[in-house]
Amino acid sequence: MTPVGPPASAVPTLRDLVYAGVVTGSWAALLSLIVYGFARLIGVPFEVAVPGSSDLQQVPWFVLLLAPLAAALIGALLASLALGRAHAQRLVFWIGTAIAVASLASPLIQPADVEWSSRLWLVIPHAITWFLVVPQIARIVGDSQPGNFVLQPTGEASSS
Repeated sequence: MTPVGPPASAVPTLRDLVYAGVVTGSWAALLSLIVYGFARLIGVPFEVAVPGSSDLQQVPWFVLLLAPLAAALIGALLASLALGRAHAQRLVFWIGTAIAVASLASPLIQPADVEWSSRLWLVIPHAITWFLVVPQIARIVGDSQPGNFVLQPTGEASSS
């Protein structure tokens, strides 16, 4: 067995990351929209305080469709900065996780007027987006790390 680096076509590029961002972000958006619809059916008001306003406003459905997709695309673009670097997979995974945890502040740190049911149901799309996007983007970036190789048989023929 000889360590052989992958062909250049197998090393992920920005295009691969953007594609993964669109696919994972679209799935996260669709699942978030389903969660939103279910929660609205059971009576969750989804009323939150908007910065700069003292009134509570209902979160529109299209926000739960666009936010996961936008987060996935921005995450993929930022992750492209780690392509080809050592420990890229771990770096992208943990930074993505930290950003996802920080994003939980928006639904959880709301004024007392906002119902906890709205806060908790708004956490679910954040979790869905993290679960679908961050590990996949990190895995793709990890494929570009230096030192990744595939063991293949050498194919040596015996001479007689």
